Amino acid sequence: MPHGRWEPGASQHGTLLTMGGFEKYAQADPVQDFYRHLSKLYSLQPSDSESFRTEINLLLDQLISQEYTAGGPGIREEEVCALLVQACRLVQLSQEHLVSKVCQLIHYLLNRLQVIVDEKNLDFLLGFSISALKKCSSWTHVEILHALAALVYTNGHKCQKYLPDLLGPTGILVQLSDPVKSDPELLRAAIHSMANLCLCVPGEAYLEEPYRMTCFKIFLSILRATRFNLVDEISMCTLLQNALKGIQSILNGSKIMLMETDQLGSLLAVLKKYMFHGLPGLNIEMASVLYPLPLPQYDGRSPLKPEQNESTSFRPTWNRKKKSRGKQKKGQQGEEKKEEIECEMADGIIPTMDNLNINAGDADSGVCSSPQKSQMKTIGNDPATPPSSRFKKLYSSDSEYSDAEGSLHSKIRSFQAKVRQGALSCFLSTIKSIEKKVLYGYWSAFIPDMPGMGSPQSVSLMTVVLKDYSPKTRACALQVLSAILDGSKQFLSVADDANDHKRAFTPFSVTLASSIRELHRCLLLAVVAESSAQTLTQIIKCLANLVSNAPYHRLKSGLLTRVWNHIKPYIRNKDVNVRVSSLTLLGAIVSAQTPLPEVQVLLQQPVVSLLPNAGPSAITRLSDPDWWRKETVQEPEGRASLHSDKLQSEPCWLIRLCISLVVNPREDSYSDSDVSSSTILQYEPSPVRLESLQVLARLVKGYFIMAQSYLMELGEVACKCMQETDSSIQLHGAKAAAFWNMILSGPLPGALQNEQHPTLQTSACDALSSVLPEAFTSLPDDRQILCITLLLGLNHSENPLVKAAAARALGVYILFPCLRQDVMFVADTANAILMSLNDKSPNVRAKAAWSLGNLTDTLIVNMESMGHTFQEEFSDLLLLKMLRSATEASKDKDKVKVMLFRALGNLLHFLQPYHIVKPRFSKTSWSADAYNALTTVVKSCKNFKVRIKSAMALSTPSSREQYGSIEQFGNIWNSLITALQKSEETEDFLEFKYCSSLRTQICQALIHLLNLATLEDLPCIHNTIMQEGGTIKNYMLQYVMSGVGEEETQGEYGPRDQMLKNAIDHVQSIQETNIGIKKAIEVTFFDDLLLSCEK
Repeated sequence: MPHGRWEPGASQHGTLLTMGGFEKYAQADPVQDFYRHLSKLYSLQPSDSESFRTEINLLLDQLISQEYTAGGPGIREEEVCALLVQACRLVQLSQEHLVSKVCQLIHYLLNRLQVIVDEKNLDFLLGFSISALKKCSSWTHVEILHALAALVYTNGHKCQKYLPDLLGPTGILVQLSDPVKSDPELLRAAIHSMANLCLCVPGEAYLEEPYRMTCFKIFLSILRATRFNLVDEISMCTLLQNALKGIQSILNGSKIMLMETDQLGSLLAVLKKYMFHGLPGLNIEMASVLYPLPLPQYDGRSPLKPEQNESTSFRPTWNRKKKSRGKQKKGQQGEEKKEEIECEMADGIIPTMDNLNINAGDADSGVCSSPQKSQMKTIGNDPATPPSSRFKKLYSSDSEYSDAEGSLHSKIRSFQAKVRQGALSCFLSTIKSIEKKVLYGYWSAFIPDMPGMGSPQSVSLMTVVLKDYSPKTRACALQVLSAILDGSKQFLSVADDANDHKRAFTPFSVTLASSIRELHRCLLLAVVAESSAQTLTQIIKCLANLVSNAPYHRLKSGLLTRVWNHIKPYIRNKDVNVRVSSLTLLGAIVSAQTPLPEVQVLLQQPVVSLLPNAGPSAITRLSDPDWWRKETVQEPEGRASLHSDKLQSEPCWLIRLCISLVVNPREDSYSDSDVSSSTILQYEPSPVRLESLQVLARLVKGYFIMAQSYLMELGEVACKCMQETDSSIQLHGAKAAAFWNMILSGPLPGALQNEQHPTLQTSACDALSSVLPEAFTSLPDDRQILCITLLLGLNHSENPLVKAAAARALGVYILFPCLRQDVMFVADTANAILMSLNDKSPNVRAKAAWSLGNLTDTLIVNMESMGHTFQEEFSDLLLLKMLRSATEASKDKDKVKVMLFRALGNLLHFLQPYHIVKPRFSKTSWSADAYNALTTVVKSCKNFKVRIKSAMALSTPSSREQYGSIEQFGNIWNSLITALQKSEETEDFLEFKYCSSLRTQICQALIHLLNLATLEDLPCIHNTIMQEGGTIKNYMLQYVMSGVGEEETQGEYGPRDQMLKNAIDHVQSIQETNIGIKKAIEVTFFDDLLLSCEK
């Protein structure tokens, strides 16, 4: 090896490091000393001389005194193992003092440098330790056991060879773990070693059944022991911690059969006992075994001592006798609810609180906090006195503890809290290792119930949540409670208190319902009182778990209302995790046995309690990202809202809130400053936006009737999410297809087919038409077919509202890129629309006319993108049928005609010469009928919007052949001239605002015809110029000179003067071959017109 470094597997004497290797690793004094001592160890030979013992003793002391840093450079794990092996080889077991020193070194180095010993060196070091335990005096055993604990940590799977010596019937650890016979310090060390030996490593073999059962019984006996010889509380706590850790490791590492004996009941009894270990004011006498229902539970309390009675009259954050209360700043939310709960506490509704003392440590975490500030409401004669000061006055004076005593007191409290945390963590592992049906037999032992009149409430997990001064311990209790509630829906479904109970006995269903109510009440108390954001997050998650499993349809209403009103302020909490968990809880509420009338009312509530000043609120749309934080929001002047409903008729404020959280940038409203220094758009953090998307999905699934008004906006949200750079947001945006798939798999098909409720069918059709093309494309093929089939079927409905909605939805779908090139779908849609176009209901015909316009738009797009292929595949017969129906419908009411002429113009544009020469086209007068309908309307219709659409249709065909014969072309030209002359003739003053748009469209149509005219068409044009030249020139000059107004449509045309020049060039080109150099009057007329424009 380079530089002469020793490596494992070398000779017994090893190899001394050269100076080069020494200097290489001398990066710090401890590292330098380590390699110097290692070299010294390899220079020694085992001996029993006084000088040897002195030298090696000094060397070991020097190694132990160094301050090594875990993970630092220079010392590798194999070098540490080599040093320890060499030290053990140098020390003889008869040299007990040196054996103790070597064991101290093993314990120190392995823990300080966090070294896991490899299997080869572990085998040697374990052999040395076990031999030392067997041969050395008992005074050395504590240090040897500490070394053994460090060696076997996470190495239990490598210790199979030594398990009989350690855990066999006469094993060393078994003998030293007797709480009655063993020395207290030896007992602690033995239990520590056993707990480390039981620690499981994922993927590795675990202890065999006999050994792990031996350990389990020993750990359980330690926990069940009533008295120990330990002189101090800290030693007691470390013993209990190791016993609890050992049981937890066994439960995590294997499926131990706890039901074979009373092991489960015994284990749960000790876990319940140590859940409260060291908690002030509690002195619990617990039965040695807990039995499942229906066996009675024993949970007694020792009589309160006189000094306890004096202190229990104090309630830490509430006192009925003390009326004066300090006020928090105005605008903080949740204050009214907090006062309500505190009054409830003061009235003695929670007997547990009367019997529990609060230690001074409560001040460390706070007892009652606002949703944002985590401040405690001041109580008493001195509102300015902070809570921690009041607790100190109650439980200690300034001179009661010295600094050392105070430090020891804090240390003891910390160790006691770790015992409680260990018990709760072990309980969590127990829950995961047994079946839920077994666990729920012990429900009443850990879940609170409503106390009877005059009787105290039994202690439970909620006692820890509400009274423990350690936030981490409270969080552990909440994790356990969540694990119990998870998957409890079947068990809790028995609960029922919807009807008043008037029996001589209390049924289990009523008892269980009472327990559910108490859980709600206690958790809401915990929400208001919690000061730690992390623990508050756990409380809200626990509430969400409860809400997801409780049978609210069998309980008296009001529970969800209280949860709802308490949690809404936390949606704007400063902590992101609190905001996310609050949204999770709201999502659980809207998912609970949907639809619940109580939740429907809550969803329609005004959002007053969400706003900082709790003032009246109005709901706005996506244009205002902070609508839910403001008192009032007015609609922008001159701009209509998507919905003109009042605040009270807002379908669902929660949908509006979630949409705002997802898509709208926000100001930094969670900071102390109202002014953001950055101009970069800031969105809500990704977890908040993702949870908002989850809530939206649950709302649509559970309360579809309320959500249907927002489906178009929800589609826009999905598209916006897919355009973002955040991959997680993109993923949820892409799940819009899953969102629609969920709807189509759930309530929508049933709503569409519910003929008894046509209004519901109509709303469902509207919802189906709101799906965006991107989302529809992502749907599975069977769901796409389902949508199309349902809409085509509803187009035959006898109800006009349903039929109109279906016709409109088909008009939306025909524009989808994934459907418009499907000739069969286009044909089916066309037949369905043409059928609706002949319906007796004007509303149905108007919707069908609009959809026919969309259908013909699709024909034009396909013609331009696919060429003649699509035109040849499309049925000639269907095309002729569409032309006839459109022509016939042009005689309908104005609201039908205004939608129809777009379709008629597109159809005329779609027609090709080879269509016209076909027999079925040439034998009919479809062309004349269509153009006659358009020219009649453009000249005389009272509705100027209809005239404009007609003029647009007349300018749509792109070739001269599409306008038919010379006579028909002349008729169209003359009709447009007449329409231009009559463009200001109207009896309705409301139509005047459309005059300019009409003239613009007519002039565009005339220039378009002029650009397509043939030599045979010029006589007709010549005659109109000779007869009406002045009028034509005035209107054309006005058209060319004016810009495009707000109501005008320029369409695909270029600059107006260039359009006119192109038309003049075309007319001149067709005349030159016949007239020669002489200019025709038409060319001269329009040339003069252009010259006038230039002037």
